[in-house]
Parts: sequence; structure tokens; C-alpha cells
Amino acid sequence: MPPLPAFVDALDHGIHVIDTGFQRPRFDASYLVVEGGRAAFVDTGTNHAVPRLLAALEALGLAREAVDYVIPTHVHLDHAGGAGLLMQALPAARLVVHPRGAPHLVEPARLMAGARAVYGDAEVERSYGELVAVPLERVLQTRDGLTLELAGRPLRFLDTPGHARHHHCIWDEASRGFFTGDTFGVSYEELSTPRGRWALLATPPVQFEPEALRTSIERLLTHTPACMYLTHYGRVASVPRLAALLLEELEESVGFASGVAAGPAREAELQEGLAQIHWRSLQREGSKLALDEVRERLALDIELNAKGIAIWLDRRARAAGATA
Repeated sequence: MPPLPAFVDALDHGIHVIDTGFQRPRFDASYLVVEGGRAAFVDTGTNHAVPRLLAALEALGLAREAVDYVIPTHVHLDHAGGAGLLMQALPAARLVVHPRGAPHLVEPARLMAGARAVYGDAEVERSYGELVAVPLERVLQTRDGLTLELAGRPLRFLDTPGHARHHHCIWDEASRGFFTGDTFGVSYEELSTPRGRWALLATPPVQFEPEALRTSIERLLTHTPACMYLTHYGRVASVPRLAALLLEELEESVGFASGVAAGPAREAELQEGLAQIHWRSLQREGSKLALDEVRERLALDIELNAKGIAIWLDRRARAAGATA
């Protein structure tokens, strides 16, 4: 077998992490799970990632017909944007998707419109391309507790809202790990500390719900996972320590944001507050990064997370007004 491409890393238990090339190296992952000559992709990256995913199959000596499942954890475009184009290349595969997300991949016009509203036309074209619709007959919608088998290997689906209402996580008994999408936050290797990997929440527009996210994280922990397979980025261990960081950040961020007044300066204030929260968290883990370095390295995450929190604050205010 030829060597794997530089953008593919082989883990154990037949799991391979593929750098989709989105935004920057080792930022966005797709996972290829191989069992008994059959395969499944978990998350796909964007349309631009599809050649890499197909190259990974070829390097592993797998025919395209060997892929049984394509499984987006949710339908945000960095996780599912390439699903339709990939499905066109995989004649035997079924798309396995949360029921709230399935309509957006069968008819992606609303999803594209939402992305353009957030990022603008030029950025959507540059980063994502035009989504390809998936035929309804090739779609399998999940439910909480559903178990599918990949050549006898069980993959169990848990409904995990909080980051998005169309999010599920996948429990892989073989590795005792979850494919977590964005439910268990993000962890960039370059921000590792003396204690190991560090993590922060992902709260982008438009469906961030703090209590649901807390419940989802705590539910994942009941399985005592040995590791988590994050889309951003890669496999992480030390699960209880990272979970504690995420839950602490959730409490601190929501508490801080609840005191920020609505108005034109709100988003800038939220961004600065999040930067401070992340910096303090890193400091407690032994990091020597200065606050300005944290602002710079997490600029995109902080911007998107602040927008998502602002939308949640507005939604909460409307709900409170409706019941007053």
C-alpha cells in the first residue's frame, strides 16, 4: 500500500483523520472509519475537501463502493458542505443526518441563503462553493439512540443540541470515543498547554442554547469516553479535564454576557470579554501566551462566538418580553 497523503493521519481502531484544508492546516477534519473492508465518513468539510476524501480512500486501497455511510454531525457548511458532492462519488453510500438537518441537505437553498447572510456572497463562494442536493431516497434520518452497524461495528447516535438543534454525536464502542462535531468544543494543537490540549466552546450563529449544550456535554460524559474526535481538530484525550474547562467557560461566558447591554457596542464588548475568559483559562492551564496573542490566534472563533451569543441574548429577551 502506498504511503498515506500528508493530509491523512492514521489513528488506531481503523480511524483516519483527514485535514480538509479549510481555512488553515489542521483546522477542519473529516474522519474515515474503516471496518472489515467497509467505510464511513464522519463530517465532510466543504466541496473543496472532496478530492482529499476520495484520495484518502484510494490510498487505503478502498473502492468508492466500499463506503456505506456519509455522516455529518450537523449541517453547518464546514461539517456538511461537501456532503452532496461526495455522495455523487459514492454510489453505495447513504447520508446519515439529524432529522432537523436532513431537509437542508435535500434542498440546500435555505442553508446557502443563511450562509450568505452571515458570511457574504464572496466568502461563501471562496470557502464553500455551491451545495449539491442529496436525493431524498439516499437519506437516512437518525433518532436519539439509533444504532447503525459498519461491518458489524456499532455506531450509536445521540441527539446533542446546544451548538445547533440539528446536531448529533456518534458513539464508537470500538474506540470508546465520540465523534463530537462541535458539541465538545474545539481544540487547536498550537494552543496546547503544559497540561496538554486546551479547548473552548463553539457558540456561533444561530442556535446556541447554553442549557442544552451543558446537558449534551454532561450526557457524553456518562459514557466515560476514552477520547473525543473533534472536527476542530483531531482526537483529544484527558476528557474529564477538557469537559471541566468547557463547562467552566460556559458558566463564565453566559454570566458575563447576561450583563452586557444591548446596543451598537455590544458585540465588541462580547468579543473582548470572551478573549479575557479564554486568556484566563489558558493561564490557569500554564500557558504563557499574552492576551494579545490569544486575541490574534482566536480572532475568528471569538468573532463568531460573540455573534452567536448576541443572537441568544436577543432570543432570550424576546421570550422574556412575550411572557411579561
